Amino acid sequence: MNTPLAETLSVAMLVLVLVCAVVRPFNWPEAVVAVPAAALVVATGAISPGHALDEAERLGPVIGFLAAVLVLAQLCDDEGLFQACGAWMARTAAGRPRRLLMQVFLAASAITAVLSLDATVVLLTPVVFATAARLGARPKPHVYACTHLSNTASLLLPVSNLTNLLAFAASGLSFTRFAALMALPWVAAIAVEYVVFRRFFATDLDAGAQAPHTADAPELPLFALVTVGCTLAGFVLTSAVGIDPAWAALAGAVVLAVRALLRRSTSPKALLRSVSVPFLAFVLALGIVVRAVVDNGLDTALGHLIPDGTGLAALLGIAALAAVLANVINNLPAVLVLLPLAAGSGPGAVLAVLLGVNIGPNLTYAGSLATLLWRRIVHAHDAEVELGEFTRLGLYAVPASLLAAVPALWASLAVIGGG
Repeated sequence: MNTPLAETLSVAMLVLVLVCAVVRPFNWPEAVVAVPAAALVVATGAISPGHALDEAERLGPVIGFLAAVLVLAQLCDDEGLFQACGAWMARTAAGRPRRLLMQVFLAASAITAVLSLDATVVLLTPVVFATAARLGARPKPHVYACTHLSNTASLLLPVSNLTNLLAFAASGLSFTRFAALMALPWVAAIAVEYVVFRRFFATDLDAGAQAPHTADAPELPLFALVTVGCTLAGFVLTSAVGIDPAWAALAGAVVLAVRALLRRSTSPKALLRSVSVPFLAFVLALGIVVRAVVDNGLDTALGHLIPDGTGLAALLGIAALAAVLANVINNLPAVLVLLPLAAGSGPGAVLAVLLGVNIGPNLTYAGSLATLLWRRIVHAHDAEVELGEFTRLGLYAVPASLLAAVPALWASLAVIGGG
């Protein structure tokens, strides 16, 4: 296929895949459109079979890691971890909505960092709805915090987000150095989000609430907590000895899965469902379609726009470009496109891309798949998400968070080093 036709086809397929992921016609899984689109760009020669295979090999370990983390998060929910978290939030909030917002920020930040943003969106958001209802508090500030923190709070660890896993592979950093470099930007971005939320939702937070009864607090699932802690330690250990951390995630998931199967609290079918095979297929197919777009000229166009180096100005430019691109084509395609271009400037540039594609999606519904999923969960609870309000909140939070996180990354690079 000649270059203009290949470019047109690959861009058209990417647009189609993203639109269907947003709209989900007939409630189809995203893979229903993405997999045929990937097959089409390969069959027509818009991307060579060799390049498609290279992309599949690059994404394979990342997808395996994601599958293990999804199972781990679901089993933690089955163990009662999220219900215990909701009871803790209600009890410690003591009927004060502003205190509840703080607890939601703490819980969502920790869950997102350790169990990935999907756990916050899918498992914590319903708990937050129930907790707010239990207290008689207005749910909007707390529920909106779940979606913002599923993006912003996913900066800390390689396991927190699919975009992080991709950036981790491209950065050449160890697990611990990645976390060390991102710790200060993570804290800075979350702190800014909290200040913005306190001011933006002041009226809702000033409304009354009531203290809950404390006699029915659920038992803390210690086995699940210990397993998650051991899994995190496994991430550090495997990274230090040069083994793919996906094996640590798999070990944690297997431990909880075997226990749940022996106790008959889950089934093989439920475990397979928690893997979310259609979503994993979507990720792989989307990667191939994006690679087709990159091969047909997008990398050249963006190569003229992305700044060189890892100075503060360059990092700000890279993060801003990544944030804009995430809101135009979604953050997952954006990171797939930008990582190869940023990798040549070193780990600092890769992490700046990550700041943009993780914080930037809080600006629009289509910025990340997590936000789209959160929106469906909100609608399932008979609540509305107003586009104007969502966008206004994003306009306050996103630029401010980036302006705090990027200098924090620059400072971390200067102190810790990116080597």
